[in-house]
Amino acid sequence: MRTLSIQTKTKRYPVILLPSLFTSPDWFDQIQFPSRKLTIVTNSIVGSLYLQKIKNIFKEKNFIVSSVTIPDGEEYKQLNTVEKIYHELLRQGLDRKSFLIALGGGVITDITGFVASTYLRGIPYFQIPTSLLAQVDSSVGGKTGVNLEEGKNLIGTFYQPEGVIVGLDFLQSLPDREFREGLSEVIKASLLKGGEFFEFFRKNISMILGQDQKTLEEVIYQSIQFKGEIVQEDEKESGIRSILNYGHTLGHAFEKTLGYGALRHGEAVAVGMIGAAKIAEEMGMMSADLVNIHQKLLVRCGLPTSLPYSVNANIFIQSLLKDKKNVSGSLRMVLLEAIGKPVSSIPVEMGLVLDVLPQLVEVEP
Repeated sequence: MRTLSIQTKTKRYPVILLPSLFTSPDWFDQIQFPSRKLTIVTNSIVGSLYLQKIKNIFKEKNFIVSSVTIPDGEEYKQLNTVEKIYHELLRQGLDRKSFLIALGGGVITDITGFVASTYLRGIPYFQIPTSLLAQVDSSVGGKTGVNLEEGKNLIGTFYQPEGVIVGLDFLQSLPDREFREGLSEVIKASLLKGGEFFEFFRKNISMILGQDQKTLEEVIYQSIQFKGEIVQEDEKESGIRSILNYGHTLGHAFEKTLGYGALRHGEAVAVGMIGAAKIAEEMGMMSADLVNIHQKLLVRCGLPTSLPYSVNANIFIQSLLKDKKNVSGSLRMVLLEAIGKPVSSIPVEMGLVLDVLPQLVEVEP
């Protein structure tokens, strides 16, 4: 068992990394729970595999446990799902001392955090991320949110969890495509951090893809540690934390334009990073060699560098214009100058985006 501590201006909480929640019971004693009453929020797929097992862990410790199960998929990360969860929590009698547990991937961690931050003006919650993407990224840092028709994560809060419990054994049940999409966020973090983290990841991709436990544990630990350092310095994305959006500006626009569910978040971020790299190259910020490094890492991890879809350029641009990082209607992006040297809030001309777009996806005439 390995433990990290995340300290922000508003809260200090542990991130516990262990081989299994089910065979390593010591983790339970590392957490201070605010009450004996909780509700687990999960989706239909994760719930069928793990909900009863998690319930049993708490029931054996004399907790009162309820659950709410929502359908699986990004398309359900919306306000009407949140409202349904509110009604169910009220039906279950959850009060301000009760707490929530998010059991699932990125959609569940985001939506449960948002519900926790707003239900009765805020109740505690814990994260038990079951996907690689959620373990290395969305479960840590307190970003919560839901999507609107106009764009992704446009409604949300910053609300830190009480703790994060990461079990490597959850990854064994992940479909290959979902495991690989999580590597997109690891690639992103390694490019941003650089140094030993980048070299460790680059040299151990084969071991990671083979889910070698020690290697996987190390790369997850380093990913969380890196994100934790950024969050501790800038909890609410007023400065350096914005670098964590590398690849996300274009990625979110692809998700919105193609329709939620057409591709997975990590796949969109992968193509978004390639797009950002090509834009940086066109602007004279990045070398062709570094663009090549992006390509090779993504290909080795089985992630896309372009998309087998077509988009309407005008609709795509409209999605970009609704990005949260824009300033006065001007597109701003995180770009890399070199490995370990990100630069945030770089103004990017839409004409340059349109020049690069056909290299990423078919553009409708």
